[in-house]
Amino acid sequence: MISFQVIEDRAVTKHGRVKLEETLARRCVVRSPDEIAATPNDRFLAEATRMIFQAGFNWDVVDKKWPNFEKAFNGFDVHYWAMMADEEMGRLMQDGSIIRNAMRLASVGKNAVYFRDIITEHGSVGAFFASWDPDQYFENLVAMRKRTHRLGGTSGMIFLRRMGIESLVFSNDVVRALIANGVVEKLPNSKRDMAATQDAVSKWRSESGRTLSEISQILAMSV
Repeated sequence: MISFQVIEDRAVTKHGRVKLEETLARRCVVRSPDEIAATPNDRFLAEATRMIFQAGFNWDVVDKKWPNFEKAFNGFDVHYWAMMADEEMGRLMQDGSIIRNAMRLASVGKNAVYFRDIITEHGSVGAFFASWDPDQYFENLVAMRKRTHRLGGTSGMIFLRRMGIESLVFSNDVVRALIANGVVEKLPNSKRDMAATQDAVSKWRSESGRTLSEISQILAMSV
């Protein structure tokens, strides 16, 4: 297994130490378990929804309209939207202040059910995600993908990153770096490739003291 220091040195050679550290500080903020646990349930549903609407769309447009989304969804109360009524869909589809995509709007109710179940099982959404072990990242990620709607692919990874949870994101550059360093031969989608990636990033995390989020960014900047 290649040393992570070699990978980080490549990133520094390409971008410089100052730019690397500035990028990590801006993009890879990891919150403490206590901070994650204290995050209100509605913020998880809100950020998941924002990510779903931004996927394959202009992020700036969604950000500009986001206050309208918050108003339209009344602050994203998890228990309310877990019982999303047809009347609400009708109202939302007539609201010109938001993006009226029926499939994405419907995902709010489906993901609210997921978060409501987590609240039942763990007390709060934050408590659940605060308990995630970075060395079981892909196991947890796959489980989340199976129970959520439209949070597969990189969308779920970016959602986790935004919530301050350690997250490796399979951007094109990250995948290129994983391939270049002999971890996998293609985008890690299979159980075997995810296990190989988990083994690699866990070792790099232990070696470097970096978070998964930082490792992800450094990998991207090394190619």
